Amino acid sequence: MVSELRPSQALHLWHDVVFDIVRDGEQDLTARQMAVLLTVYLEPPPHTVRGLAGKLGVTKPVITRALDTMGRLGLVTRRRDEADRRNVLVQRTLAGALAVERLGDLVVARHRELQF
Repeated sequence: MVSELRPSQALHLWHDVVFDIVRDGEQDLTARQMAVLLTVYLEPPPHTVRGLAGKLGVTKPVITRALDTMGRLGLVTRRRDEADRRNVLVQRTLAGALAVERLGDLVVARHRELQF
């Protein structure tokens, strides 16, 4: 059963999750990087730099910079699309999948703590 959150509860949940992410000592992502990460892991592939830029309403260089950081962290990889060499495919990694799973677990745990 899904419970309805009031706006103040939703903001407290968001605050607590972001606070935990910052406190955990690992590299925290910008909102843009988090949007890219969650898109890559929650929506079915294939994901391209061009497609992500269009979806987020930003330029390809903006996505490239986000992917550079996420690649250094091992959260995603990139490779040229052999069928269309103009496209760069963004691929999931085991480390990225585990990070997204931990994030989901964190959101669930914090949601359980909310006072209804």
